[in-house]
Amino acid sequence: MELPVLNFEIVQSFMVCMARVAALLGTLPIIGTGNAPPQVKVMFAFLFSLLLFPVVSPLYSLPDYSAISLATLVLTEAALGIMMGFLVQLIFAAVQMGGTVIGYQMGFAAANVFDPANNTQVSLLAQFNNVIAVLLFFAFNVHHLFFRVLVESFKQLPPGQVNVMGNAGLYLMEMTSHAFELAIKLAAPILALLILSNLTLGIMARIFPQLNAFILSFPINIGVSFIVLGLTLSLFVALLSQEYQALEARFLQLFQTLR
Repeated sequence: MELPVLNFEIVQSFMVCMARVAALLGTLPIIGTGNAPPQVKVMFAFLFSLLLFPVVSPLYSLPDYSAISLATLVLTEAALGIMMGFLVQLIFAAVQMGGTVIGYQMGFAAANVFDPANNTQVSLLAQFNNVIAVLLFFAFNVHHLFFRVLVESFKQLPPGQVNVMGNAGLYLMEMTSHAFELAIKLAAPILALLILSNLTLGIMARIFPQLNAFILSFPINIGVSFIVLGLTLSLFVALLSQEYQALEARFLQLFQTLR
């Protein structure tokens, strides 16, 4: 069997395909983090593009672009991939935000650890929640979704037909607002119990002035938080499961805003 001749048109189409794939992989919370060396990211982007290119190449055809037009097209494709990755990043940002709020309220304000993925200091609870979110990401096979979504993106938005000046910005702002709501939902059970705990200690301090409520609040808040965290772990999993299941519909809605 003869292999197809590798001409400039095929290379040009592959570059455009790889731009979209690489931008998406580079912004995903797992592969695109600082944990993965740049060589590994480039290798994954190249291999995934090789797998997808025979499937998506019949879906579009490129005219003979000049160097400037081709560079503009590649940047547009990269912008689409970044937007798709941003939708996933919002879920993990909400998880980390909820854990950070809980950590500060329960008395772990100074107990931070280094997060190699983002090269920042994060709360212990934020890192704990982030690890669970990553494990659930693979447990629910969410990583399989991106192959289907990438193929669907080439069907609905062939290269050269992406309108980055559409309503995508408003939609991403709406999803950012939803991420704040998700963070509040994840932190709400523990925050509610901590408010009741602090209110009880405040009343006891007024009744018994000799009681050192400040020192006593640390072990009580930490103990109550860990108990509630264990009891509401199934709620945490259920909320993340809903978010992961809604990702495909959000991707499709993003494609609609870019037409």
